[in-house]
Amino acid sequence: MKQIAAAFIFFTRLPLWRLKVFNVTSDYFKDAINYWTLTGWLTAGVMSGVLWLAAQIFPYAIAVVLALISRILLTGALHEDGLADFLDGFGGGRGKDNILTIMKDSHIGTYGVLGLIFYLLLFFLLLSHLPQHIAYLMIMIADPLCKLISSQIVRFLPYARTVEGSKSKIIYRKATHQSLFISCLFGLLPLLMIPNVKWLAALFFPFFTFFLLIRLMKKKINGYTGDCCGAMFLLSELSFYIGVYVCLKLFPL
Repeated sequence: MKQIAAAFIFFTRLPLWRLKVFNVTSDYFKDAINYWTLTGWLTAGVMSGVLWLAAQIFPYAIAVVLALISRILLTGALHEDGLADFLDGFGGGRGKDNILTIMKDSHIGTYGVLGLIFYLLLFFLLLSHLPQHIAYLMIMIADPLCKLISSQIVRFLPYARTVEGSKSKIIYRKATHQSLFISCLFGLLPLLMIPNVKWLAALFFPFFTFFLLIRLMKKKINGYTGDCCGAMFLLSELSFYIGVYVCLKLFPL
């Protein structure tokens, strides 16, 4: 329970630290990524709920924007910040040390700005062009699923910095059998809501994105950072929505 509590504290901005059960020591945060999928149920539920509620009042496009904002507020733009730093580092850096230095810089650069604009624009367009009843389901599937996929980064790559050089001063531990089971359970269970079994083909897209980014990170910095985890999640999730849209065209309901 302490590891799960640490995941919710680390990956959301809810004032959970006020509750006794969420009073955890720093050591538990090393396992936070292994319970990332559980936080996905919360963020996906809020996002899907806001989308449904807002769509009852506003035009659907506005509801999509409000849904995106709700998750950003809930996570404190943690993943978006990671994506921007990742794009700045890998886009403008030359060599491992230079890339890591740029990624640690709190200032956002051209690559980060453009990357966030195109990411949010594409995310908005994909969601707004999905039928509403499909969008609600896909949000509930995509968030925990892609957090499960992205959390496996620690199995493929070492941490690229030292503990002292880490922004959070935390290096994630690899999942135990128990935490892996829980992560897989919460990450894969939402797939039962998929409306057409043929749409499972959409899974190819986030897995392809995952291994493509793993290869890039290994080549450039021979490891991963916290920013890489955030970028991995957002890009994997985005690619899943692309896959869903393709499947909707190929296998209409």
